[in-house]
Amino acid sequence: MDCYNDTEKDPISVRVTVIIPTFREAENLPELFSRLAAVRKSRLPGLDVLVMDDDSGDGTPDVMAALQIPWARLVTRRENRGLSPAVIDGFKLATGDILAVMDADLSHPPEALPDLVEAILRGADFAIGSRYVPGAGTAENWGWFRWLNSRIATLLARPFTSVSDPMSGFFAFPRRILETGALLNPIGYKIGLEVLVKCRCRQVVEIPIFFDQRHRGQSKLSFREQWRYLLHLRRLAMFKYDHLAHFAHFGLVGFLGTGVNLAVLTILDWVGIPIRLSVALAILTAMIFNYFLNRWITFTDGPKGSIPRQLTAFIAACSFGALVNYAVTLSVIAVWPLASRFPQIASVIGILSGLVFNYLSSRFWVFRHWNA
Repeated sequence: MDCYNDTEKDPISVRVTVIIPTFREAENLPELFSRLAAVRKSRLPGLDVLVMDDDSGDGTPDVMAALQIPWARLVTRRENRGLSPAVIDGFKLATGDILAVMDADLSHPPEALPDLVEAILRGADFAIGSRYVPGAGTAENWGWFRWLNSRIATLLARPFTSVSDPMSGFFAFPRRILETGALLNPIGYKIGLEVLVKCRCRQVVEIPIFFDQRHRGQSKLSFREQWRYLLHLRRLAMFKYDHLAHFAHFGLVGFLGTGVNLAVLTILDWVGIPIRLSVALAILTAMIFNYFLNRWITFTDGPKGSIPRQLTAFIAACSFGALVNYAVTLSVIAVWPLASRFPQIASVIGILSGLVFNYLSSRFWVFRHWNA
């Protein structure tokens, strides 16, 4: 920790607002503010703090009142609770030219704040307190599971950023990037990754930090939060890759629909239904299945109107693709002896033939109001 304390450096004359989201962190606040006060006195005289508390019920207001810190403000939130909404609300209330975010559990060293701020003053769009760059480290008792979880989460974020620690909740950025970025609407707790992607931060600096283990209170990491992280990545993919991401989702749904198509075709063929009728019924069943998956997964931000009306529009939109599917399937069966014995082969070829048309008609007609 002493590596951050360079009292010989001059104070930094800039207004910095540190946003600290809290939930049941009252017992960590006295030490945290003691360290923040030392940083403010020696390096950041323009620092102020917003404690965004989700109505913890653990005495946080009493602790803050007892500390009597004129440059710190407690905001008790009772609606739309959660780490990311708390931070975003903090962005709206912040008065600093540079905004910083850190956890209250003492895992992030307040002494590294001046380094983050200096990186921004040198022109960076975003400065991260990183655990994975040379000179950084983590507590020995951090645990292999948390290490593995962090590494996997970082790998999953690679399509969005090349930084080594995009999972870090300790970061700073100039207020200006919020003015030019897209609407922030993260799912879960990785607000830093949301800002990196949505605000299109190109100049990113990683500052090595020592990531400490929490000594008081309980970790908020849970399976639910990890699932929400995956949903967040999906939303970011829709934002960054738009049509490509939608087509990938549509293709995945189509792959699952192929399974439905083949299963229905196999059953109908097995019970002796004529092949022309079997192929048609299999296609219709798969279309209905695909509609509901696309409504719930691919185009989740599209209009949620009447299911019968939207289903009818979906079937109509995909009708040409279905006709292509039907014609190609029967043609392959007619000219390829192996396909006549195994109509599933011809069905797969027909499905691929109609996929692109079905995607375009669904994307720009049935679910045309989608907006990232």
